[in-house]
Amino acid sequence: MADNDDINLDDGGEASASSSEKKGGLGGLVSGLLKWIIIGLAAIIVIVVVVVITVKIASKNTSSITAIPSSEEYVSGQREIFDWYTSLGIIQTSTCDDPPATVRVDVALAYKKDDKATSTEITQRNVELKAFLRRYFSSKTAAELRNPNNEDALENELKNGINDKILSSSKIRDVVFQSKDVIEQN
Repeated sequence: MADNDDINLDDGGEASASSSEKKGGLGGLVSGLLKWIIIGLAAIIVIVVVVVITVKIASKNTSSITAIPSSEEYVSGQREIFDWYTSLGIIQTSTCDDPPATVRVDVALAYKKDDKATSTEITQRNVELKAFLRRYFSSKTAAELRNPNNEDALENELKNGINDKILSSSKIRDVVFQSKDVIEQN
């Protein structure tokens, strides 16, 4: 009888048992797969919600960060266009060297485009501007004036000096040397 325990003589029972095992195996696989899909979707939803909240919080806080200063030059992406006052003529003077060199400069003054007030004030102070330029160049040495690396510094000093000492109600934006000759006397 021990041999009968291993043998199942019921044919119908064997077929139904094997079909329920196949359904249970396939059903377990589908339910397991669905469980992982649901967990994955839930994780994606949580990640998206966290990212959206973080971005909103970060964008609110960026308004309190110090703003980067912006001027017209940087905002427009190009340099400002100026009107130029070129009627000062050639200024000639001597340097402070021993023996002095002769300096001849033709200076152009830039001011904001269509700024009639600045143009008028420059014209009215033409004599003062020429005297200021003569004194400025006579206080420099020939070496300072001849050095091409100093040209930007000289123009900047002139601009600041004219704005501070000569002009009262308006400001020039730039100074450019149309010509600058330093002549050594032998």
